[in-house]
Amino acid sequence: MLASTLIREARRAGLAADSLIPVGSLRRFSPDIGDVSLLGVAPSGRHRRVLDGFAKLPGVTTVVNRNPSEITVLSERGAARLLLAAPEHAGSALLWHTGSRAHVALLQARAESLGLSYADGMLSRNGAAVAGTTEDEVYRLLGLPFIAAELREGGDEIAAAERGALPHLLSDGHIRGDLHMHSSWSDGRDTIEDMVIASRQLGYEYIAITDHSERAWSSRKVLAEEVPDQRAEVMLLRDRYPNIHILHGIEVDIMHDGSLDFGDDLLAGFDIVLASLHDHGGHEPSWLTERYLRAIGNPLVNVITHPANRSPAHSTGYDVDFDRLFAAAAESGTAMEIDGAPGHLDLDGVLARRAIAAGVTLVVDSDCHRAEALARQMRWGVGTARRGWAEPRHVLNTRSVDDVRVFVARKRERG
Repeated sequence: MLASTLIREARRAGLAADSLIPVGSLRRFSPDIGDVSLLGVAPSGRHRRVLDGFAKLPGVTTVVNRNPSEITVLSERGAARLLLAAPEHAGSALLWHTGSRAHVALLQARAESLGLSYADGMLSRNGAAVAGTTEDEVYRLLGLPFIAAELREGGDEIAAAERGALPHLLSDGHIRGDLHMHSSWSDGRDTIEDMVIASRQLGYEYIAITDHSERAWSSRKVLAEEVPDQRAEVMLLRDRYPNIHILHGIEVDIMHDGSLDFGDDLLAGFDIVLASLHDHGGHEPSWLTERYLRAIGNPLVNVITHPANRSPAHSTGYDVDFDRLFAAAAESGTAMEIDGAPGHLDLDGVLARRAIAAGVTLVVDSDCHRAEALARQMRWGVGTARRGWAEPRHVLNTRSVDDVRVFVARKRERG
């Protein structure tokens, strides 16, 4: 939010930079953002003017630090740093400041082996800068194909690039629908119709309205006796908005004994059923795992949402046996969710990659409670999925609504 606000205000103010790009952990969609940093590209002669303009943006209250190519400010939303690079070094600076440090260290070692030096955002040979106007150019000079920012964690991405095995990553444009969102029937702010209109504006072909069931921890939830009324509203909206498919779903809680909040007779009437474990109940990892496995074993459960129930910067989530969960999900035809809500970003990149390796179908959702945040939270979901090396073929909601219905029906028939 802070980065996007500053970029928006900078454009309105006509800041004399050719571009402003988020860098660091923010650009890599890391769940734990170390700081908010932007890279501005402008000729060196304009740097002073850019820094002066940035310091005067609406909401900026204090200049904490400044030098000829960098400024750190405090705003009403927090601290932010602007770094500047000349156009001829824009690519090498962008790569350098995006990180991660581990990835950049691997590139530095590779540069050295090629008789180059990569330091302080500049690629050079014998003290003279070499071309680096784009990241693609820097990677090419290092004998590598372009590596997406979300993969740059200093793991095996360089080795994968060398052997031509980088994934064809999921992107925003691959998403055809959002299968997890909340309305004012439970703890969402906006009506179902508001969510439908906003989703149509995003170009979605389908959505699922998935409010909380009656024993969820949320402030409001859908009672069993209210389900028919909610379904009637969905049916009405289907007639009103024929250009988008509206699935009537539910996010049902997994109870302490592994049963579900709503009974099977009620769940069978929904188009899609999401199951969540919001309350650990003080249980040991083995029983938390068993609770999940019982839900996965139910033929009416189609998606396990935010499986770790993590909260970035606050909690790593549940300590469960993910290998068992992924094996059961793959065998039963149950999808695992990558949740784009800032309070989850779960499955994280590492777990998502393990799920893919186990043959699990993923779903990337916004878990949105406000229409205005649908796009932003889906973008974070996609970024988190990319950190897990997810390709479109791994993700259910890159497929048509008919394919989603087949996915649901197949598990019910097998059950």
